Amino acid sequence: QVRAPTPLPCGPTGMCTHPLLLASGLLLHPLSPLRNAGTPTRQHPHIAACDDGGGNTLAAHALKKHAGVKGAEYNPEWEPDGIEGGVDTHALPWIPLVTMPGCSFKPLRASRETGHFTIVVRQPKGMTQPRQVLLGAQDMFILSGKLSYGAGPMKGEVGPGVWGYAPAGAAIEGVAAVEDTEYLATYYGGAAFLDGKGAVSGLLTGVDVMAAAYKRGVPLVPLSLEDAMGEKPTPYAGSAEPLACDDSQAAWDRVAKAEVPIVEKLTNPHWVDTNALPWICNPEAPDIALKIMRISSETGTVSMIVRQNGQAPPHYHLGPADFFVTHGRIGYRAGPAEGFGPGTYFWEPAGARHEATQRVTDEDLIYTSNVYGPIQFDSGIGTPVELVQSWMQYLEAAKAFNSPLLASTWPNDATTLLAPAM
Repeated sequence: QVRAPTPLPCGPTGMCTHPLLLASGLLLHPLSPLRNAGTPTRQHPHIAACDDGGGNTLAAHALKKHAGVKGAEYNPEWEPDGIEGGVDTHALPWIPLVTMPGCSFKPLRASRETGHFTIVVRQPKGMTQPRQVLLGAQDMFILSGKLSYGAGPMKGEVGPGVWGYAPAGAAIEGVAAVEDTEYLATYYGGAAFLDGKGAVSGLLTGVDVMAAAYKRGVPLVPLSLEDAMGEKPTPYAGSAEPLACDDSQAAWDRVAKAEVPIVEKLTNPHWVDTNALPWICNPEAPDIALKIMRISSETGTVSMIVRQNGQAPPHYHLGPADFFVTHGRIGYRAGPAEGFGPGTYFWEPAGARHEATQRVTDEDLIYTSNVYGPIQFDSGIGTPVELVQSWMQYLEAAKAFNSPLLASTWPNDATTLLAPAM
């Protein structure tokens, strides 16, 4: 039975109207600094010292290097099509992936700080990946084609719309392409490839991704707020090599809108067809809905699919997040008026602010999202914090809607399903 969501008190109006929260019946973070109208508050002295007299009291707003600069308060007023925008994966080249002979990839982001990187991988029909050990966790999202995991905990076939996760230290073997396949992959530490004797024959790391991108003049997305404020780099000047999904709308529909039975139990605890997950949505606020694939109680990371047909209210990303559009077009702070469509990848750095994001067509706007930290909502710059959204609220939503979650480790799968079907 679905738990009926109820409105939450969360701000000067005395009522939270954020549709995402109403959709899931989420609870407020216990440490959210709620401040109702008429309630006296005290500022931390460091923050009070940064008050510019206009109510903009976030300490970072007072950075001297940004004094007097238009948009220096995390405003949405960056130049259209600036560096802080989306990467159109269709416009990027396929680069040979030497550690996986026959495969190729498109570089999207790589961190010099953490070693994490995100790429799109293309694996031709009949090719089997070498045995590999993940040096960090990995998540993947199938865009087209079909892969077969021949052995191990992930054994089975996966196709468009399937999202999977494997933990650090996992040994992966027998990954064969049943069809020409393309998938989005984020590596949280790279991979070591093994030869027939079990010795390391090659590595795939963020450094390799950066080097390949630099060599070909492919700019990677900026990963910090400061980098995102920089000048737009020279775009890739070579020939565009679109994703296979770009052939037709039907191909994207197989990723984001395939009609399959809804499940409450997983057939494999390490991957799931996202089309089979229930939409977490309040019938009285249907514009925003979620499908939650995985929640980590260790890192606070939440992986989900978002259907956003309404406008999101003002918010800060207290931790980074990434997005990949699979349906519709999104109007974005640093993007063109026509918005960004399917195949666009975004990175939101920690501290990024959105006054509003919304779809720009009448189609459903659907995108994948890894949210790596809490999101703080308010009514505008300088206004009180209304609520903080973290992994704990998403977990309550998954429980309320009987939505199963993927395991975060193996082989003890049963103990890592945070919200098994009730």
